[in-house]
Amino acid sequence: MDATVIATIMVIVLLLAIFIRMPIALAMGAVGAVGYSVLASPYALMAYFNTAWVDKFMSYELAIVPLFILMGHLATRTGISGAIFQASNAWIGHFRGGLAMAAVAGCAMFGSISGSSLATASTMAKVALPEMRKHGYSGALSSGSLAAGGTLGILIPPSVVLIIYALLTEQNIVKLFLAATIPGILAVIGFFIAIMVYVRLYPEEGPTHEKADFKTRLKSLGEIWHVVAIFVVVLGGIYGGFFTPAEGASVGVVMTLAVGLFKAGLSFRELMDCLIDTAGSTAMIFAIVFGADIFNVALALSQMPAEVADYFRNADIAPMTVMLGMIVFYLIMGCVMDSLSMILLTVPVFFPTVMALDFGLMPEQQAMWFGIITLVVVEMGLITPPVGMNLFVISAMAKDIPTGQIFRGTTPFIIAEFCRIALLVSFPALSYWLVAIVAG
Repeated sequence: MDATVIATIMVIVLLLAIFIRMPIALAMGAVGAVGYSVLASPYALMAYFNTAWVDKFMSYELAIVPLFILMGHLATRTGISGAIFQASNAWIGHFRGGLAMAAVAGCAMFGSISGSSLATASTMAKVALPEMRKHGYSGALSSGSLAAGGTLGILIPPSVVLIIYALLTEQNIVKLFLAATIPGILAVIGFFIAIMVYVRLYPEEGPTHEKADFKTRLKSLGEIWHVVAIFVVVLGGIYGGFFTPAEGASVGVVMTLAVGLFKAGLSFRELMDCLIDTAGSTAMIFAIVFGADIFNVALALSQMPAEVADYFRNADIAPMTVMLGMIVFYLIMGCVMDSLSMILLTVPVFFPTVMALDFGLMPEQQAMWFGIITLVVVEMGLITPPVGMNLFVISAMAKDIPTGQIFRGTTPFIIAEFCRIALLVSFPALSYWLVAIVAG
């Protein structure tokens, strides 16, 4: 049987396995192992297993993942989220829809030390949702703003998903973090505009409340100085070349732990829970990474990614049409798959294709541009019904809000995301301009 046909069958079987809810790591690993055996031999598969575990997980760059995950778990348990929300609320909460904007701003700041969308959504919901409901905010606006704000966790650096993309495509992690900064700021601005338009149309869903005095505002800033310090030291140190991303993650863990021990009174039991949760999250991610590695190596043996890239390079199809087709594919798959799985499944095929096309960019610029667009579209899948992961996180925490209201509440933010995607596609420089300024 032709290798390309085998690869096509592998992809179809994998998608079917995912749709019947088989664990993604098991699905990719099993399909990849069978495909590898057919394309090479069972003995070659055993030889691959003999070295692949060590080769994959002894990677120095991959050590960043558990460190940033631990940093996020520590931040979750140290009360940082409450201080962040209260500070945002003190400065902008009195505007109509201001509490929803404060929740988005809080998600952005918490995401800068978390790196996880689900952690950002669930943690901020604990402190922001009761406050919004107490001040008369509708279930739709409350849940929608938190679900959308949570997506900032995987875009605003540090981002675990962006690290995985960098490892898959052999790109510079520091430059990708820089590249994600402007799109992250655009997301916050877009969400703010979405809230302002929404409360203009439905003023009763986001009422105003009393404005905090200037003394309270200054005090609120004093409560989050450590968050700013962690962000500046970790990302500033990485961008400034003082330490590597892995070293920066280690510094972030130590600083967050210090805040937990000396400011928030983190107990030994809570510290152990953080370590256990980190081990569980890391094991899940690494299992998916290894399953994807088996699948992608099998695809590489079939030459399918190279043949797809050659087809689009030689076909009479505009490069932007190909890019738009990939975006549509991501939007559809985002309704039924989580972000990490989509990145691991599609990037090994899509990345060579994009790099083979002429968008008038330098190769490094093109790689950053595609990475940011991919991340933004995948991020959008987190709030897209029916299987957006953030929707279920918020639904589990807001049992008094019907699912239909939560879906309705995300609509203005989905529209804002479409506008951001259009901006990033139309103006690629938004994804690499800051890199050119900082990195020269």
